[in-house]
Amino acid sequence: MAHDVIAICPVCDHELEVTRLHCPDCDTTLDGHFRVGRFGRLTREQLALLESFLRARGNLRDMERELGISYPTVRNRLEALVRALGLASPEADVPEGAATSETAGPPSAAGVADATARARRRILERLAAHEIDASAAASAIRALERGAPDDG
Repeated sequence: MAHDVIAICPVCDHELEVTRLHCPDCDTTLDGHFRVGRFGRLTREQLALLESFLRARGNLRDMERELGISYPTVRNRLEALVRALGLASPEADVPEGAATSETAGPPSAAGVADATARARRRILERLAAHEIDASAAASAIRALERGAPDDG
């Protein structure tokens, strides 16, 4: 019985790697270090959203009807999916007219605290919108506390 591969360690929340691949038809086995790839890191909910997007051929109104959720929720979940896949541009989260790393000096302690608070609030908003589950939210908040960049 085959099971889906998990991509995140349930103990430390870091990305897992595949070390063995096997073909049941010709009995070939490959040992090494393989990544699951960006699609392998998606949650079941994110994969279902991606499948809906493909079925609807990108029509968000069709996705809205198929999934039974509002248009803004479809857009928010798609945006979270784009971020989860690492496809969001860095400028996407910068408000218009805000200082960028090219124009701003080094961040102050207050600026870092504000940015951390905003990131935590974004994580909680994504949790409330069912874009991520509680486990992913907890992992993202732990990453913030460690000073690691969060995934969205």
